[in-house]
Amino acid sequence: MAHYELDARRMFCPMPVIRAQDKIKELKTGDILEVVSTDPGALNDIPAWCRINGHRVLDTWTQDDDVFVKIEVSGN
Repeated sequence: MAHYELDARRMFCPMPVIRAQDKIKELKTGDILEVVSTDPGALNDIPAWCRINGHRVLDTWTQDDDVFVKIEVSGN
């Protein structure tokens, strides 16, 4: 299992989701991807995309103007 970070700051919907999707395609099952974004909609959009595609959201949180979504990659 490896840990990756995706900086999607200053991107607006739907780009944080698209960038997360593109990065997850490169990863292996069990890898962790932490997405950081300044788009508050990412707190809902990325977890919704994960549910549809079978990935597990481990945590979501905000810090200052950033929102974070931590994802465990499932078989893709």
